[in-house]
Amino acid sequence: MKTQKRASKHAAAEAQQRLFRAVLSLRSEQECSKFFTDLCTPAELEALVDRWAVVGYLNEGLPYRKIHDLTGVSVTTIGRVARFLTAGNGGYSTALKRLSSS
Repeated sequence: MKTQKRASKHAAAEAQQRLFRAVLSLRSEQECSKFFTDLCTPAELEALVDRWAVVGYLNEGLPYRKIHDLTGVSVTTIGRVARFLTAGNGGYSTALKRLSSS
């Protein structure tokens, strides 16, 4: 059973790596749009877009309630995004920095 779990985790990690490579292979916003529209359900894509919008508003220093009013995203989700923005893995910050310098 433990060997099966390890194999399953390994397969999932490899699949995740292939997904990230696929994203990195995309060369335009149009290609990204097509890829994510194929990959995600409309609700999943909307959730990703909402979270990214929240990151931008948090980066601008807007209060949670104002972000909620602008996006309709729950204050709970805004708080979760804020936690990852300040104490996550740095992914949001890296993307923000790169977009601001381009």
